[in-house]
Amino acid sequence: MLGADHPSTATSLSGLAALYYSQGRYGEAEPLFRRALEIKEQVLGADHPDTAISLNNLANLYYFQGRYGEAEPLYRRCLEIALAKLGPDHPNTQKFQNNFRTFVKNVLEADRAADLSDHPHTQAILQQLTPPPKNP
Repeated sequence: MLGADHPSTATSLSGLAALYYSQGRYGEAEPLFRRALEIKEQVLGADHPDTAISLNNLANLYYFQGRYGEAEPLYRRCLEIALAKLGPDHPNTQKFQNNFRTFVKNVLEADRAADLSDHPHTQAILQQLTPPPKNP
């Protein structure tokens, strides 16, 4: 028996949460994603690459629920962990960067840019995605 706070337990919780998420059962997925994140933060550390995966999972859930203000800091944090621990060329870092960029793009398209923070990384992506004003 591994115990309630073992990283493998967190992985199992994440798997069940992902199943619920794929079925649109967001209310059931959220506490499982949150518990998996809590376990990974406690056991592996707040800056562990596996913790970043849990942050990304929860961010994706919030994003698809339109909870942009809650999703953004999670995306940023998972990307910061990946950049620091895995480097910019690692596949997970690339995936997290793509997820964050797609998130910002879709928030813009939903006309909800006001939900985004003034964080420099978020603002840099916004600038990349926002076309320059047209000359009269």
